[in-house]
Amino acid sequence: MKIVITGASGFVGQNLLRYLQDKECNVESLSLRKTWQINKSADALIHLAGKAHDTANTSADKEYFEINTELTKKLFDEFLDSDIVDFIYFSSVKATADTIEGILDEEHISDPKTPYGKSKLLAEQYLLSKDLPVGKRLFIVRPCMIHGPGNKGNLNLLYKVVEKGIPWPLAAFENERSFLSIDNLNFLILQILKNKNIESGIYNFADDDFISTNKLIQIIGDASGKKSRLWNLPAGLIVFAAKVGDKIKLPLNSERLKKLTESYSVSNKKIKKALEINKLPVSAEEGLIKTIKSFQSK
Repeated sequence: MKIVITGASGFVGQNLLRYLQDKECNVESLSLRKTWQINKSADALIHLAGKAHDTANTSADKEYFEINTELTKKLFDEFLDSDIVDFIYFSSVKATADTIEGILDEEHISDPKTPYGKSKLLAEQYLLSKDLPVGKRLFIVRPCMIHGPGNKGNLNLLYKVVEKGIPWPLAAFENERSFLSIDNLNFLILQILKNKNIESGIYNFADDDFISTNKLIQIIGDASGKKSRLWNLPAGLIVFAAKVGDKIKLPLNSERLKKLTESYSVSNKKIKKALEINKLPVSAEEGLIKTIKSFQSK
């Protein structure tokens, strides 16, 4: 199987490229930074390249639309004019909802609030508006928070908190969140490529179980051999501190507080039903432990 991947230099791209190569796929990377041309004889095109969500809110809005929307349009047009069978576009759950009550599934009416989410949704809408030639397939993948050995972000921040013995001051916030292990992501992409009976469409990618942030702190403590300490400080006080952080650039701001404490549960039932499986290879807790243990070697 000959596969082209854009964004292969990123965390997901590097891992997916190696995984597919290990599975004896012929994989090549395509940079979209300057002049580019796709290999029109490939079997699949996986579009990972994009501008990630900037939680510090320092990026210009137009950058999201130039990269996430317009570049995706051009790439998809090239795909339609090629012999490539499968187009897999990595969108995001944030293309449909920044916050969610209950459990997010693919039937949710999309209403993103950020430039990032809007740029991803516009790209999705363009792809879906095109007539797909007979024999071709289009998959819009909406992953939740992806993690694995080698990646950075809020998991790394939480790890440092526990490692240094700092009490977790946000225990008053009860939530349930979905995560996505890079191992499960890789598995799902390969299964889609191999199984030609899976229909085109939008598919959420998430681990099977929901994990609260308080539970995550405990998992980090157990995985790193450190004692986790949970403090139930008044939620109102924490919210006020985050608002101060918005103005004077503290480590805790409203966006980061939201990411750390909000509930965001994502259903993966549709993709599992399509693959006719009951569960993914790696449990949410197993994946998190693997990621956390990787921080210890740094």
